Amino acid sequence: MVQAKRWLFLVHRWLGVLLCAFFAMWFISGVVMMYVGYPKLTPAERLEHLPGLQDTPVLLEPAQALAAAGLPGPLQDLRLAVASAGRAVYLATPVHELVGARGKNARLPGSSTVVIDAGTGTVLAGVDASHALASAAAYAGPQVAMHHQGTVQEDAFTHSRALYAHRPLHRVQLEDAAGTLLYVSGTTGEVVRDATRTERIWNFAGAWIHWLYPFRGNMFNAYWTDIVNWLSILGIAVTMLGAVVGVLRWRFTGTYRNGRHSPYPGTMMRWHHTAGLVFAAITLTWIFSGLMSMNPWRIFDSGAAPLRAAAMHGGPLVLPAQPARVEALLAAAPANVRELRWTRTADHTLVQAKVPGASATLLDAASARVHTWQPGELEAAAARLLPAPVERIDTLHAYDTYYYTRDAHTMGGGAEKPLPVLRVVFADAQASWVHLDPHTGTVLGRIDSHRRVSRWLFGMLHSWDWIPLLALRPLWDIVMIVLSLGGAALSLTGVVIGWRRLGTKLRAVRRQASPQAAASPLRPDTA
Repeated sequence: MVQAKRWLFLVHRWLGVLLCAFFAMWFISGVVMMYVGYPKLTPAERLEHLPGLQDTPVLLEPAQALAAAGLPGPLQDLRLAVASAGRAVYLATPVHELVGARGKNARLPGSSTVVIDAGTGTVLAGVDASHALASAAAYAGPQVAMHHQGTVQEDAFTHSRALYAHRPLHRVQLEDAAGTLLYVSGTTGEVVRDATRTERIWNFAGAWIHWLYPFRGNMFNAYWTDIVNWLSILGIAVTMLGAVVGVLRWRFTGTYRNGRHSPYPGTMMRWHHTAGLVFAAITLTWIFSGLMSMNPWRIFDSGAAPLRAAAMHGGPLVLPAQPARVEALLAAAPANVRELRWTRTADHTLVQAKVPGASATLLDAASARVHTWQPGELEAAAARLLPAPVERIDTLHAYDTYYYTRDAHTMGGGAEKPLPVLRVVFADAQASWVHLDPHTGTVLGRIDSHRRVSRWLFGMLHSWDWIPLLALRPLWDIVMIVLSLGGAALSLTGVVIGWRRLGTKLRAVRRQASPQAAASPLRPDTA
């Protein structure tokens, strides 16, 4: 029994020496991430920075532009915006490039996008520095100086799967008050990410270090997932061992000869012991939930078949035989429209006219009249998304545990989460729920039983994104900061103890080696 305890203490001690620095880093960087997130360009930001379509001449109708580009076939998506080099362009995605949401041949967004100049019908063949600067100038607005910083495949602020299709990325530094760095797609010429000076500076103490991004984009890139997973697993082990050691060494009744419940004479050891007993549970919770964020070994993948979007919408996007002219669509849309998007939705060919800060106006692609859904029409179309029967359809007028929004800077924040929303509950093996925008008919997402478990094991345990608590801010902030500081205290005392322990061991080794070296005869070549 004594030998087992000794091994327990030794394993905890030396694993702690290795891992406490990571623990401290995770706790401190987690507090930074509460207020400054990893750079991203949200849909709302992108729309806000697009120039107005009414102010830009559009000489070609969609069918003319597609014909000029040699794209007669059906489409997955078609957009018109002043999105590339400050010019109005059509961005078309051929349907044959997209197999399904999770099909093995699925392509990333943007990977097959064809960019067509709406004035000349010219297809974009490549993005050079002048093109990137023109896109950045349209994004930044007038009288903002800027300079091109070259291209990168990936850097500290672009570790994102969503950007794979846009690489290489052009870096354009704006001389604005925020010191904004723009990233322009090397394939479409669109601005795809912005990072202010504040975001860049704080990210080195926040998301960049928290997610161990120093191991991305270099020789360790292929092992990044394994590094995060195994550090987390070792962290769970050392925390559990520490909790056991702490309980074994704490006298709940009576005291040691020093008059305290903890046997350790040193201040750091006592603080570490006490902090460990108080904050071990939250430390274990956060390390475990951090591991769950990685979906280790795909434990949250249910293997469900992809949604049958084509079945719901009645096939791919094909323009009407007599489509409404762009001029008519813009006249029917609200003022300051920034983007027109042609879609095939629930057996209708429609156009979404998008303006900043408001819901898209839905127009009929043939008549340019405002489109309204017939009662039950969207629900009937949504039932075709999966072969399983629909169990029920709920209308949510408020956010709940599984459909909610967070601040734009947070990991899951910034996505479009409109209300009200339809929740289509299917009676399939995976108990799938599909959320549908009842205004535009857009499928907003799918969450099955595996992902609902992930929401609790990651979202709730790691970010504490519990709606009642989030509604009581700054109480959420206070709770998170106090617990993080407690975990940091536990970790930092462990760092100090480990550093001292290593120093003691190294000095002992040097003392043992020194007499042996003095007694050794000199070799001829050193005499």
